[in-house]
Amino acid sequence: MSNFPSHWVTTKGTTVFEFVTSGSRGWAQHYASTGAKFIRIGNLDHGSITLDLRDVQHVNPPSGAEGERTRLRPNDVLISITAELGMVGVVPAGFGEAYINQHIALARPRPDIHAKFVAWYFASDADGKKALRDMGRGGTKVGLGLDDIRNADVPLAPLPEQQRIADKLDTVLARVDAVNDRLARVAPLLKRFRQSVLAAATSGRLTADWRGADAFAVYPKRRLAEFGSARLGKMLDKQKNTGIETRYLRNVNVRWFGFDLSDLQNIRIEPHERETLQIVDGDLLICEGGEPGRCAVWNKGSTDIVFQKALHRVRVDSTKALPTWIAYALKSLCDSAALDDLFTGTTIKHLTGVALTQVDFPMPSIEEQYEIVRRLDILFAFADRLEVRLQAARTAASRLTPTLLAKAFRGELVPQDPADEPAAELLRRLAARSSTPAKRTRAKQAS
Repeated sequence: MSNFPSHWVTTKGTTVFEFVTSGSRGWAQHYASTGAKFIRIGNLDHGSITLDLRDVQHVNPPSGAEGERTRLRPNDVLISITAELGMVGVVPAGFGEAYINQHIALARPRPDIHAKFVAWYFASDADGKKALRDMGRGGTKVGLGLDDIRNADVPLAPLPEQQRIADKLDTVLARVDAVNDRLARVAPLLKRFRQSVLAAATSGRLTADWRGADAFAVYPKRRLAEFGSARLGKMLDKQKNTGIETRYLRNVNVRWFGFDLSDLQNIRIEPHERETLQIVDGDLLICEGGEPGRCAVWNKGSTDIVFQKALHRVRVDSTKALPTWIAYALKSLCDSAALDDLFTGTTIKHLTGVALTQVDFPMPSIEEQYEIVRRLDILFAFADRLEVRLQAARTAASRLTPTLLAKAFRGELVPQDPADEPAAELLRRLAARSSTPAKRTRAKQAS
C-alpha cells in the first residue's frame, strides 16, 4: 500500500460503495443483435478506466429483479474478478441501458465519492490493483469475491481534491493515449518501408542509377537449378533416429534474415550423416512449413549444428548468385503473395522441395547483386535503428500511466487546497450514511 498524504484517510469498500454485486450466468439466451449493451471482461482493459466498446454484445434483458440488479448506472465502477484480475472501468454519463456478466463486479460509489478517483485507485498497479491481486483466491483459476471488494482498503482525499486528481488524470492520460496511438502507427510504416525497398530492389528501381544506360532493364527470371541446389534436413523420429546427440535447427530457429539459437534441441545422427547435414557460412536456410519461405543466411562460422526436415538448405554458385540476394528476393516474393500458388496444405502451408524448384527468382548480374545487397543492408540497418528507438519509446510510454497513477495517490499530481473540507469530515459523513453495511447480493441465473 502506498504512503498516502497525511491529510487523506483510509476506509473500507463498505463505506465507499453503497452497492456491490456481480453479474450472473445464463445471459447467452438473451443475446441479440441490438438492444441493451452487455459488458463482458473483454470490454475492460489495464491502464484505462474507459470501457472498450469495439466489440460489445447486446442483449434483451430478462424481466424482474435479476435484470434490475445488474443494470448499470452512470459512475458505476466495474472491476474484473476472474482471470485478468483488477481491470477497471467507469460507466459514463449517457451510456444507456447496460448489464454485466458474472466475471465483473459492479461497485456503486456513494454520492460523496468521485467515481473516477476510486476507479483510478483500483486501476493503479502500485496501489489498488496490487491489493486486489494479492487478495485473489483459488488454485488454477484465481478470482475475487465480492467481500474482497467490500473489505478492500480505499484512500479518501478531500472531495474537491478527488475531483482535481480525476480531472488531471483525464488530461494527462489522454496525452499518453495519443502518444501510444502515434507510436502504434510507426511499426506498420517501418514494415511498409522494408516492403517498398525490397520491391524496388527486385524490380530494378533501387539500382537504376547504377545501371546507367540500362536503367529500365528488366531482370531475367531464374529457377533454383540454374544457380544452386537444395535439400531438406533429417526427419525427426525418436524411435528410428540413432547415433550421437547433435544440436539441430528447427524452422522456429530461422527468422527473417537471422537465427534464434536460444532454444536448440538435439537429434541423433550417425557420423556418415554429418557431412550431408552440416551447415557452413553462405548456406541459406528456408522454412518448409509454418511461415513457408522465411529464410536466413548462415554467417556464424563452422558449427556442429545440423538441420531437420522442416528446413531447406540452399547452396548457390557464387559466380551466379549471392545467398543474401536470394534471401531478399524470397522475402519480396512472400510479401507480394507471389508464392501462394506454390504452397500446399490448407491449415498449415508448406513449401515443398518440388515447389521450391519452381520459384522464379529475379536475377540481375552478380555485380549488380552486390550493389543491391550493399544498398539494402544500409537501408535495413537504418530501419533497424529506427525500430530500436521505437521500442525504447514504447517502453518509456508504457511506464507513464503507472508512474502518473503512483504520483496521484502519493498526493504529488495536483496541489492541495487548505480550504477543502477535510477528508476526515467526509469520512464521518460517509460513515453515518453507511451505518447499514453495503447491500450484499448473490448472483443468480438469468432467466
